[in-house]
Amino acid sequence: MSELLDHLRSTRLVDHHVHGCWPTDGPRDRFENALNEANTEPLPAWDSAFDSQLGFAIRARCAPLLDLDPHADPDDYWQRRTELGEAEVAARFVGSAGVSDWLVDTGFQGETCGPERLASWSGSNARTVLRLESLAEQAVAVGGDYPATFDDLVRARVDDHQAVGFKTVIAYRTGFAIDWSEPDRAAVDEAARRWADQGGTRLSDPMLLCFGIRTALKIQAERGGLPLQVHVGFGDRDEDLQRTDPLLLLPLLREPIATEASIALLHCYPYERQAGYLAQAFAGVHLDVGLAINYLGGRSRDLIARSLELAPFRKLLYSSDAYGPAELHYLGAELWRTGTAAVLDRFVTDGDWSPADARRIADLIAADNARRLYQL
Repeated sequence: MSELLDHLRSTRLVDHHVHGCWPTDGPRDRFENALNEANTEPLPAWDSAFDSQLGFAIRARCAPLLDLDPHADPDDYWQRRTELGEAEVAARFVGSAGVSDWLVDTGFQGETCGPERLASWSGSNARTVLRLESLAEQAVAVGGDYPATFDDLVRARVDDHQAVGFKTVIAYRTGFAIDWSEPDRAAVDEAARRWADQGGTRLSDPMLLCFGIRTALKIQAERGGLPLQVHVGFGDRDEDLQRTDPLLLLPLLREPIATEASIALLHCYPYERQAGYLAQAFAGVHLDVGLAINYLGGRSRDLIARSLELAPFRKLLYSSDAYGPAELHYLGAELWRTGTAAVLDRFVTDGDWSPADARRIADLIAADNARRLYQL
């Protein structure tokens, strides 16, 4: 084990974007289907999610925490998981992730636990990130003047939950190729009324999405902190991937309201190089390559290396974006630690970095950058 990896294994991470894990037992097909980010349907009988980079990474790195040998047979892995039960599995993996702070997006919870259970299982802090589209659904249900109602509700939820940031999933709803100019409030109210007449669920009106993001940026400017997280790139098949290139955010980023705002581009794969350019070009733009690290498994260190090409090192963050199986909460941390150590050790071996600089930058990405950005 390298000295840097040994150091990172003892360093507590800030997982700046994560969801809950399952607290209750479920069938094998629920587990295997959750190992495919894009597919929402049961796998065909001839297929297995274990035969993927993520599946191999789970067998190699998660099996020992279930008292199995690395690379355990999938059937043995599932049998042992079933014997322990979901709650015990979750406690083992979440407790072993080495995370000091979970910043939890509660906008899509499904069958998963909330921040309190994550905190209990890990003995760590869990804080809330507010999803703007979920708040919009609450605001339109209240009725009245939508712009005022939405603004008031967002501010109240920040206070109620002591939230540390906002998140938007506009990538899933329209993509980034929209009119980013400030909309007229009367037009916003009219669009909200149309949306309410349609049931007020799954917001996909670009004007209302833009209004929500601009509202969050205004509150951020007034209060300080409260970075805006933006899902970028890899996700499920609801999104049109080609419309989530972060370069399509340039019209917004060039606006005065966003030029120096704190914005965290989440995940970014396969657009991590474009995201790195934006982090260099705009003072407040940060990024992570979470989510894809788990799914790339043994290839994830190449993604980590690309994230270090152009982005300033004080703009890089760690996240797992884990949701569902608690393996993902642990594996994201494990793969990031081993991948980062391997990449930075190579820089040191080649004479490009000093060992002291490698350790310092690893600490920045592991936790220090997030602590500054989210004012933890």
